[in-house]
Amino acid sequence: MPGGTYTLVLERDTSRPIEVGALGEIEFPAGWYAYTGSALGSGGFGRIDRHRAVAAGDNDTRHWHIDYLLGDAATTVDRVITTEADIECAVARRVDGPTADGFDRIDAFGCSDCDCRSHLIHHEQQERLVGSVTDAHEAAQAETTAATE
Repeated sequence: MPGGTYTLVLERDTSRPIEVGALGEIEFPAGWYAYTGSALGSGGFGRIDRHRAVAAGDNDTRHWHIDYLLGDAATTVDRVITTEADIECAVARRVDGPTADGFDRIDAFGCSDCDCRSHLIHHEQQERLVGSVTDAHEAAQAETTAATE
């Protein structure tokens, strides 16, 4: 199975705090979230199936920050955007860029192994969030392609 970078687009229908491992309790308002991760190991994008299983309540194991958010009943997976390239941080930084325009970053979420500010962004509007994620994937992919030519 191929791998690369993915962004989960999530919806929360209720605002409430969630205990997120070492990050402690975080308030997650209702709305739309984009979580960017990588699936570069032998299982490739099979990691997304694991995320869906956690969100469905079929897997109670909590390894990563995203597992805590996905494991909360108020969170559902709307869609997944993928790119077959190792551009996780480039995508996360691009999605995190417009924080002054209604985007709120959840500081330190999902980025304990890199120097990004966050890999999880919140916005109240689905269309705006999905557009930003799609643009981030396309721009990061184009930049990577241009650098290798």
